[in-house]
Amino acid sequence: MSQDADATPLRLAIRNDYVVVVLGIAAMLEPYQDQIEIVEVIVGESGECTPVDITLYDAFSQSQIDGSDVDDLLNDPAAGKVVVLTWNVNPTLVRLATDKGVSGYLSKSVDAAELAASLMRIHGGEVVITDQTTRSSKVRGQWPGREYGLTAREAEVVSLVTQGLSNEAIAKQSFISINSVKSYIRTAYRKMGVTTRAQAVLWGVQHGLLPDRGRLTPDAD
Repeated sequence: MSQDADATPLRLAIRNDYVVVVLGIAAMLEPYQDQIEIVEVIVGESGECTPVDITLYDAFSQSQIDGSDVDDLLNDPAAGKVVVLTWNVNPTLVRLATDKGVSGYLSKSVDAAELAASLMRIHGGEVVITDQTTRSSKVRGQWPGREYGLTAREAEVVSLVTQGLSNEAIAKQSFISINSVKSYIRTAYRKMGVTTRAQAVLWGVQHGLLPDRGRLTPDAD
């Protein structure tokens, strides 16, 4: 990517309910700060946003494109263009996203360079959808529970268990099958050393799987 030295950087907001998630994205984009200025990271809050060019909505433990969160952003002029970053690239979700008018639907398999390049292309007027025929199965960035061996998918399911959702509700929110939910729960429980849902909820509370709240600026402590 190249950009004129006197060009104004893209102004970006990052939104998710977990500090570790949004700060992980910010760290990925730090080498591109001459092109992308992270104006605000929004953790678990709604309300007025600082006006930006693009809002990057990380779908970890959030409603997918079929929920109201993305609709709210699309209806907020201050949010600018809306881009979804997710590990769930179900073709139905991609189609819903483009029908709703999001400007990008990006897989979490993209590396920092591809993420930055995609955001710049979107800023330039393109609609960017990750090519599913070439994407890697590797999930980039950070998520709660990663340091304890949980994959991104396991951590998302455990976070929703910790918030009190049933398996059926988790399947609906995450847009995955009930069998997938049960499979992620089984493998996560083994890593967590728990055998019951009550134990899993307690583990989640103690290990940062409940959502955070707040707004941070890049120079915040």
